[in-house]
Amino acid sequence: MYQVVPGGAGGTITNVTPIKQKLTRETRPLVGAGVLGVVLVIAAVTSWCYYIASLRKAELLKTELLDLNKDGYIIRNQAGSIVFKMAFKSGTLDLDSCTKEGEILRCGRTIDGKLIFFIQTVRPKDTVQCYRVRWEELVPDRPVEHAMTYNDSHWYGGAETAKQHWPISIEGQQAPKPFVTSDIYSNRNDFGGILERYWLSSNATAIKINDSVPFHLGWNETEKTMYFQARYHDSPYKPIPGPGETQFAELSYRVCVGSDVTSIHKYMVRRYFTKPNKVPSKAMFRHPIWSTWALHKKDIDQEKLLMYAANINKHGFNCSHLELDDRYTNRYGEYEFDTTKFPNASAMFQKLKADGFLVSLWTHPFVNYESENFHTCVEKGLFVREPTGLLPALVRWWNGIGGILDFTNPDARDWFASHLRSLRSKYGVSSFKLDAGETNYLPWKFSTKIPLRDPSTFTRRYTEMAIPYNERAELRIGYQSQNISCFFRPIDRDSVWGYELGLKSLIPTVLTISILGYQFILPDMIGGNAYLNRTEGGQRLPDRELYIRWLELAAFMPSMQFSIPPWEYDKEVVEIARKYTALHESLVAPRVLELAGEVLDTGDPIIRPLWWIATGDENAYKIDSQFLIGDDLMVAPVLEPGKQERDIYLPAGRWRSYKGERFDIKEPLHLTDYPVDLDEIAYFVWV
Repeated sequence: MYQVVPGGAGGTITNVTPIKQKLTRETRPLVGAGVLGVVLVIAAVTSWCYYIASLRKAELLKTELLDLNKDGYIIRNQAGSIVFKMAFKSGTLDLDSCTKEGEILRCGRTIDGKLIFFIQTVRPKDTVQCYRVRWEELVPDRPVEHAMTYNDSHWYGGAETAKQHWPISIEGQQAPKPFVTSDIYSNRNDFGGILERYWLSSNATAIKINDSVPFHLGWNETEKTMYFQARYHDSPYKPIPGPGETQFAELSYRVCVGSDVTSIHKYMVRRYFTKPNKVPSKAMFRHPIWSTWALHKKDIDQEKLLMYAANINKHGFNCSHLELDDRYTNRYGEYEFDTTKFPNASAMFQKLKADGFLVSLWTHPFVNYESENFHTCVEKGLFVREPTGLLPALVRWWNGIGGILDFTNPDARDWFASHLRSLRSKYGVSSFKLDAGETNYLPWKFSTKIPLRDPSTFTRRYTEMAIPYNERAELRIGYQSQNISCFFRPIDRDSVWGYELGLKSLIPTVLTISILGYQFILPDMIGGNAYLNRTEGGQRLPDRELYIRWLELAAFMPSMQFSIPPWEYDKEVVEIARKYTALHESLVAPRVLELAGEVLDTGDPIIRPLWWIATGDENAYKIDSQFLIGDDLMVAPVLEPGKQERDIYLPAGRWRSYKGERFDIKEPLHLTDYPVDLDEIAYFVWV
């Protein structure tokens, strides 16, 4: 470096020679600080550039009220609150592969490989915001899984279950399993015979899984999470690719957010559910159906049926129709009366008709191997087959072993329908109770005439067999079957009080089925099925108090069904039964029929949850023991043994109780220990 030597008063000496000098201890820190400063400046500039880039990326990954990140996304409502959270469990997005084109966010890679992923914003109306989501793996046999967290809201819908709660209450942990129809009386941990890929939340959010998805559902109670999974491996769903095409798992669905839970549900029903094209027989809404099952089981015969009908008339009850249940034929899969049990079926039907009774018959999709029709069905290829399609698949059901008719096969449909027509023609049968039809009665591996990607489509095909008889037909299954204009019945109930197929399960089940778009509901038999090993107290008859409370609740359902007759108890029970069948006819049926007509256009439920008219009240979302018929009749039955009082939630409004009390309230009111005698049910009418 140069050294400057000071000169005299005249200035500085300039003719000097530069000399080198070593760094001193004092100057080294200054140099280090300078270098560090330069590094920090560079780092700051780099960080700023990354920050600006991240802001741009964050802005890129936003669409209206939705924020996407590598692990999932969140959706906000118009007020800015988070109403929906979905996490990606099967992969982490590579955000550098993401782009935004108009209303579509699109990504092409995860950190593990390529995929097809997009979220498209759709605004179908001012009050609704929807998002189409699709994640398709490009690796064979790799599942797609998203996890929905619901810890800040209440959820409804999905499926009928054995232990039914309202809102949904999940227990324990369940790895994703096929979301297909099943007989939950026999398989109590499965999904029920009536289900749809639709859920609705109290914070005005709804999700509908696409029909094309090989859909599996799981959950975790601790994490308050539901798992939505698409997969083909180890699954009854079957890909149907084109020639030379590989089928990859795809999870696609639509999430919609509205202003309130009622309005978003109305939108989803109008958009995604078909509607019935007619209202079933008005008599089924007005008068009870009488079934032989719970009283006689398989021991029914001609004498018992005629006596049953005679007692209905003797005790002064109306009858929509008389339902002859199991074992009127000699073998399962035959369609002629057992001549030992029914020695003169033609005369029996004539007698019943003369006495004012229409008769429907129980039927099913099975042909047992000992039936004379079994060989015929094998020869004609009418059964569901094993995977190669060469041999019929034997199945086990609750009445034995046989084949199950393939309702994707027009020949099988015609064969089955021809036997039903023959029974109608020969005896004047009014309709049929079509039992079973759940996919759990199909083999795990099977083939059908028309290949099924989704095994629950078999359920749909079976429900279509009810169409010619829909005035009075009865089904216990439903999948994309809302347009079948007949009555849908929840699975058999046990003669118990609780939530597992007992009295307390009835309101949550009916509300769930209603939310899924099935409005013409026939609750199960009053008092339950009286199975000896599933009856309160182990008695032959349902508990007397249970029977009365069940009867009162059934009177406020769209239709009533007796099997255990009230005269099996005593005169008081008969009088209570007369009182409530009359009340059903005079008060309930006219309202239900009016609402049933509206269902054809709107799909709105006839039986409604309390939040339908109280969307702003958190308490209304949790009430599972009260319901509305339309908007103006609120029902609060007693569902506990030994109780002659109950707490009642009364929504804001002007109400008149069944006792004549008036409540003109601007805020919801809780009536504590409201007295309700054994022969009463609390109900309130909007004034």
